[in-house]
Amino acid sequence: MTQASSGISLIGTGDCGPVHGPADGYPVERYTELVRPVLEKADLRFANCERQYSSRGTANELAPHGRQPPEMARIFTDCGFDAVTIANNHMYDYGPDALLDTRALLLSKGIQVTGAGKDLDEARQPAIVEKKGVKVGFLGYCSVIPEGGEAGPGKVGIAPLRVKTRYQGRGPHAPARVLTEPDEGDLRMILEDVARLRKRVDIVIPVFHWGVIWVPRVIADYQVSVAHACIDAGADMVMGHHAHVPKAIEMYRGKAIFYSLSNFCMTKPFPSPKWQEEPWRHGALRNHADQNPDMPLLPYGRDARRSLLARAVLTTLGVTQVSFLPMLIDGLYRPEVLRRGDARFDDMVRYMEWASEGFDHRFTVQGDEVVITPGDVAVGEVA
Repeated sequence: MTQASSGISLIGTGDCGPVHGPADGYPVERYTELVRPVLEKADLRFANCERQYSSRGTANELAPHGRQPPEMARIFTDCGFDAVTIANNHMYDYGPDALLDTRALLLSKGIQVTGAGKDLDEARQPAIVEKKGVKVGFLGYCSVIPEGGEAGPGKVGIAPLRVKTRYQGRGPHAPARVLTEPDEGDLRMILEDVARLRKRVDIVIPVFHWGVIWVPRVIADYQVSVAHACIDAGADMVMGHHAHVPKAIEMYRGKAIFYSLSNFCMTKPFPSPKWQEEPWRHGALRNHADQNPDMPLLPYGRDARRSLLARAVLTTLGVTQVSFLPMLIDGLYRPEVLRRGDARFDDMVRYMEWASEGFDHRFTVQGDEVVITPGDVAVGEVA
C-alpha cells in the first residue's frame, strides 16, 4: 500500500431504527426518499443500528420498542448501508437471543457488523469493507450499556466503554461539576483494537455510542479523552451517536471527531419517563430540551430534528477531506439534506458553530457541504 488511490467517499449517519412501519402508515422506503439520492452517490455508507430485530427475547417494559420485527430491518438495505455498529443502549433490550438474531440478520443482508456478539472477542471484531482498493475498518463501543449487557468471556453482549464518575461540589448556589473518565481497562482494550486494526486496513474509524443525552452542546470529559487517545493510537477519524442532537465537531491532530451525528431515520412511540423527573421538569436543563409538539414520534427535544451526515474522502494513505452535510428531519420523519441558499442550511451551519465552540475547527461552505479543517488552517475561498 504505497500509492494512494483516487479515493472513495464515505457517508456516516446517526441513529437508525424507526419503530413505525407500514401498519402505522409509514412505509419503510418513505423514510429514506429524500436522502437516498445522496446516499447512492457515496461509495461507502455507515450507520448505528439502534434496534434489535428478532422475534425472540424477554419483553422490556421500559423499552418495549427496542425490539422490532425482522422485516423492519429493511431500512438498512434500503439505505444501502455497507456496515453498522450495534454497540448501543438498545441492543440488549430483549436480551442476548435478540442481539444475536440482529447480528445474524444484518450479516445475512451483506452488511458488516461491529460492536456486539456472542462474546467479548466477537464484539470487538471490526467491520471491514473494501471499496475500489481502499480498505476501511470500523470499531464499535458503548458507554451507556444497560445493566448486564456488557460482553464478556463466553457471554453475549456489547463492547463496553465504562465510565467512572465523580462530583465536585461548588456550594449551595452552583451546580456540582460532573467529572468523568474512562475505565482504564476498557480504554486499554479499545486502543489495542485500534492498533491491531491499523495493521490490517488503510482507514481506522472507532464509533462510540456515548455522552450526555438530549442536552445540546454538553460534551463529557471522558469523550474528549477517549477520542484523542484513539487518534493518538492511529485512528483516522471518530464518529459518535446517542445524544439524539448534533454536537461538537473537533479537529485533533488534523483528524475529525464527530461527537454526535444525531438522528437519522428514527421514531419512538413515547418520551422517556426521565422527562418527568427532576431536573427535567423544573431544572435549568429543561430550557434547552423541551419537547417539540409538532414531532411527537421524535421525542428527544426540540433540537432532535437537527442532524447531519459526516462525509469524508478516503484513500490508502488516509483521509484527504472531511466535511458535513446539514440536515433536518421533516414532519414525516424523513431526513432531508439541505442545500446552500436555503435559510435552513445557514441556520444549521450557525448551530454547528455554536455547538462546536471551544473545540478546534474551521467550517467553510463549499457547494452544499461544509468542509472541516483545523482552526489555524485556511482552505481557500468559499466555492
